[in-house]
Amino acid sequence: MHYLLFYEVVDDYAEKRTPFRKDHIAHAKAAFARGELVLAGALAKPVDGTVLLFKGDSPAAAEAFANADPYVTNGLVTMWRVREWTTVIGNDAQVPLPPGL
Repeated sequence: MHYLLFYEVVDDYAEKRTPFRKDHIAHAKAAFARGELVLAGALAKPVDGTVLLFKGDSPAAAEAFANADPYVTNGLVTMWRVREWTTVIGNDAQVPLPPGL
């Protein structure tokens, strides 16, 4: 299944993340290398949140990622949540549509 991790962030997040960015990126690269993290990035214009796409059997990898993320542990993320995402179209869709639809 796919899981979306949503971050709500502090004002001036783009500037305030600078001291923690290297550690956050390393954390994300490690999750990607393990095959858990598929895509990640900040929302743009304005930079007022982040969305990360995880793949797995449960939301555990996304939740563990958030709990250990330097952006979360250093207070840049004001709230986070994980939502299961039923993907039906695309090469990596987890619940492909039946033929003929």
